[in-house]
Amino acid sequence: MELARKLEAKGHDSDVAKRVVGQLACQGLQSDRRFTEAFVRSRIGRGQGERKIRADLHARGIDDATADPFMADVSWIEVATGAIDKRFAEKPADRNEWARRARFLAARGFPSDVVATALGDVPR
Repeated sequence: MELARKLEAKGHDSDVAKRVVGQLACQGLQSDRRFTEAFVRSRIGRGQGERKIRADLHARGIDDATADPFMADVSWIEVATGAIDKRFAEKPADRNEWARRARFLAARGFPSDVVATALGDVPR
């Protein structure tokens, strides 16, 4: 569906774009599954969380059933920890710094339980 959307944005007729993308899919030249796999892998590599990745996939016409196999075995805590380690040099020194990092992870699409686990206890 992403390909059809891009063709429509370039001014091509919607029906023609969908028909052509359908023909490409039948020939095995276009696959939402392959697109989803590459997209998820790329976004995980950028340190993005499950919620943000799913929202971006939904915006591109990919449903949860297509995305689930590629997101099921991901350790989101490890992805979040990697994003924190890449962005910040040291452990948070105080509550304000901990909250700043929590907001950073939340903005990247990590749920609160993953954020709390990745950051550990709030400093006093």
